[in-house]
Amino acid sequence: MHRTGVVGITWRHRRTDTLAAFTIAREERAERLTRLASAVGVRELVYIATCNRVEFAFVSEGPTPMVEYRRRIFAALTGRPPFSGEAEQALRVWQGEGAAEHLFLLTAGLDSARLGESEVTGQVREAIDTSRELGLMGPRLEHVFGEALRVAKRIRPITEGKNGKVSLADIAVRHVEERLQRTPGSVALIGVSPMTEQCARTLASAGVSVIVVNRTKERAETLAREIGAQARSLDEFRRAPDRVEAVVTATGGREPVLGRGELERLAARTGSGESPLVIDLGVPPNVDPDVARTADVPRIGMHEISAEAAHDRDRLLLEFADARAIVDHALTEMRRHAAERLVGPMIAQLRLRYRHTAIEGVERLFERELAGVGEAEREVIRRWAETLARRFAHVPSLGLRDLAFEAGPTAVATFFGNAEPELARELREAAERAGMDMLEPSSDDS
Repeated sequence: MHRTGVVGITWRHRRTDTLAAFTIAREERAERLTRLASAVGVRELVYIATCNRVEFAFVSEGPTPMVEYRRRIFAALTGRPPFSGEAEQALRVWQGEGAAEHLFLLTAGLDSARLGESEVTGQVREAIDTSRELGLMGPRLEHVFGEALRVAKRIRPITEGKNGKVSLADIAVRHVEERLQRTPGSVALIGVSPMTEQCARTLASAGVSVIVVNRTKERAETLAREIGAQARSLDEFRRAPDRVEAVVTATGGREPVLGRGELERLAARTGSGESPLVIDLGVPPNVDPDVARTADVPRIGMHEISAEAAHDRDRLLLEFADARAIVDHALTEMRRHAAERLVGPMIAQLRLRYRHTAIEGVERLFERELAGVGEAEREVIRRWAETLARRFAHVPSLGLRDLAFEAGPTAVATFFGNAEPELARELREAAERAGMDMLEPSSDDS
């Protein structure tokens, strides 16, 4: 587990508008992720992009320090090496059990700006599927993400519906509903994404007239048929926008979907005479904030939505104590499983070494002091020596399991650092045959 890492940026550490520099557009991911994995030097990689985070989960290769991957990822995303301290300031790093804990919390919606956010589990599943399609999902990440999804499934009944609204889409809908109470009318939803789909269903169920807009009209029509709405292609909507009082946009494109001309046409056609409210859930922004101000169109972006969502986090954290307990239990079981996978083959090798040493000593006795002992007696002595060797091996085996569980593979490596070189080599090879490896003793802090 120590080779699992996460490097990224979240709402917690930066304004949401700074996520844009590290975001890979949806249409570019298939090509760029494969090249990025090669540039960074990893074979297992999952890219997670939501409205509030851009993160890379990966498995490190060889002895490369985890902090080095932060600099490599920064360079691969920006196209230039970072200045001194720049990567450290921009990106966070999680390693080993800390990385697993972060992925558990993320997938369950417990690390979102809005605690219990429901869309993020689906976004993680989508990221996993993309990596599988690209051949970037290996056994280590399969295990970690499999556990993360199981944890999220167990936590969902605790967070779902608790204390009312739990998703960022719900906050967007609330702002739209407040506007429509004052100036009733239709709402345009641009981009078919988990966020806009949830907005569309909530608004349609409340009787709001909804217009679904998408670059590919067929996708807009599919959602429109489901909720009884109208559908438009993005080009159609840009040229001749419908009369709407609000627009919710959440597309994965890198360029804005509405410029000053489109915003002015929208403002000129509202039934109320007021400029339409724009809720921009895109990262990067789908509507440039400066352009919206120039066009005199009110805009609420992800930074404002996230700040609103984070307002009651402390209160909800106390109420989600049971969810946190599920995460802690899952981490304990994962650490126990990883420890057993590491030391299991080593313990087997240690027992073989004890048995070999015992039998070797007994055979020397047979050649010297016990030369006159018959074969039947010799066999009894051999079995006794094997049993005694196993009992002697039992004590360090217990200690080795506890050490691996409590302190991890680095401590195991340190424990055997002064062992007989041949024994240390045998134990390391046993772990490697089982697909595990030990860290070299190190003082590096990532």
